[in-house]
Amino acid sequence: MNITDHQNTKIVATVGPASSAYDNLLALVKAGVDVFRLNFSHGSHEDHLEVINRILYINKKYNLHIGILADLQGPKLRVGKMENNGLEIKEGDILTFVNEPCIGNMEKIYMSYPEFPTDVKVGERVLVDDGKLVFEVVETNKKDQVKLKVLFGGTLSSNKGVNLPNTKISLPSLTEKDLKDLEFMLTQPVNWIALSFVRSGKDIKDLRKRIDAVNHPAKIIAKIEKPEAVENIDKIIKNSNGIMVARGDLGIEVPMERLPVIQKEIIKKCIQRARPVIVATQMMDSMITNPSPTRAEITDVANAVFDGADAVMLSGETSVGVHPVKVVESMNKIIDQAESYTNTEKRRPITSPKSRTFYSDALCLNAARMAEEIKAKALVGMTSSGYTAFKLSSFRPNSKIYIFSDRMHMLATLNLVWGVRCYYYDRFTTTDDTISDVSEILKGAKKVEPGDVIVNTGSMPLHRRHRTNMMKITVVE
Repeated sequence: MNITDHQNTKIVATVGPASSAYDNLLALVKAGVDVFRLNFSHGSHEDHLEVINRILYINKKYNLHIGILADLQGPKLRVGKMENNGLEIKEGDILTFVNEPCIGNMEKIYMSYPEFPTDVKVGERVLVDDGKLVFEVVETNKKDQVKLKVLFGGTLSSNKGVNLPNTKISLPSLTEKDLKDLEFMLTQPVNWIALSFVRSGKDIKDLRKRIDAVNHPAKIIAKIEKPEAVENIDKIIKNSNGIMVARGDLGIEVPMERLPVIQKEIIKKCIQRARPVIVATQMMDSMITNPSPTRAEITDVANAVFDGADAVMLSGETSVGVHPVKVVESMNKIIDQAESYTNTEKRRPITSPKSRTFYSDALCLNAARMAEEIKAKALVGMTSSGYTAFKLSSFRPNSKIYIFSDRMHMLATLNLVWGVRCYYYDRFTTTDDTISDVSEILKGAKKVEPGDVIVNTGSMPLHRRHRTNMMKITVVE
């Protein structure tokens, strides 16, 4: 199978019934998927294990490095089952939410959040079913029930999600279900673990301790879905390895008009911090059923590219949609066109003397500048920790970025990062020999030709594996 370099902006596709079969996964890879997302809100561990094994087989068979992102459900709040699977409620109705399971009726409705009566305050809003139904808290006994007044009514169906935009939730980010799912994830070669409903840097630190305790190399994606996360965004970015702008719940919990600005600001901060950032939710939502996207969706994907996002994500479009492969093909075309227009230099971050990696940061920045000045065909880095790849990518160079590592897991991890393409290399000898080797590898892969110029970065001496401290210009022989 001939898989060529795709665009700089990567595509994350969620796996589900429409895409979990081997042939479907392979077709999605051919169409341009760089990372598969496993949504642990759905499916059993056995289901996810089968998908993981299929992805690993594709990687091995076709010498690829498709990444795996395992997404924890987090404390998702829901109402329980309803009589007749739905209640018709109208403005002014008073309903009582309780924390004991029951079949919902006009007298009482179960909510899967035991602390709801103690956390909520009179006057706070409660949104149900992606904000289609709106309630206001009128009374709480601070123990086991809350009375709500209907502000916007409709059909209250079974098991619909609940959002509390004004309430400080006391639930931990990792629920009992998450801990069981995490235990399974940490037995598998997943590259990224996404933490849902992050509210502070402490949430990330807790997950980090659990991952480090078993020496798993997975990196953490913090999903930004809560107003508190937006308020604490700098610390969350600092403590995580990457960010997902999860616009589904975020778009419900913050005023809708703020969402575009929040998205742009988060992307800007992530590029400055060299953290990959994913824009997610409803990017091509109409293609769950339709064969082509709306004009608004086309513009939405393009704007994420213009802003400099590392990746754009598909959810229902590839997990349950009718045209999963066509969605990815369409998204790739949009990315291709948007990138031909994008000026990456305007987004280039500045280095900070206060950074503990300042010298290496400065070298990577100047490598990107040098590559542009001499019109280098490729910018090449060697890494074991991933630092060089994250940093070179953050400067958004015009040259192609090729990263070499002897850690297979790292190669798939870096497949999420803007512009980065990876190759396995484990023969770290002298600097000159290594530079010669990687040039030959790229030449053999038809990424460079004799006479092309490469800017090499690395660390000397190689066997010490220090951070980047060397830059060299090479002409391919």
